[in-house]
Amino acid sequence: MVKIGKKEKSEELYKAILLLKDEEECYNFFQDLCTVSELRAMEQRFEVATLLHDGMIYNDILERTGASSATISRVNRSLSYGVGGYEKVFERLEKE
Repeated sequence: MVKIGKKEKSEELYKAILLLKDEEECYNFFQDLCTVSELRAMEQRFEVATLLHDGMIYNDILERTGASSATISRVNRSLSYGVGGYEKVFERLEKE
């Protein structure tokens, strides 16, 4: 087990996600797992991360996504000082 914040994480969820075979399976799994608002929040954070990665400025991101400045700042902090999860995904998306 690895710690996320102060709590240990269960590896089972992450193993389950890796078993999904395509976008539809992934979508269906997350639809069952999350509430609509949780999904929208994750989608918004990923959109913010993508726009920050592309060099867009805070005000334009706020206007385009409706994300709060706190959310944009939090995502930016993860991009700059996180563990590299966003960067790994962006790297792989660029190769597609």
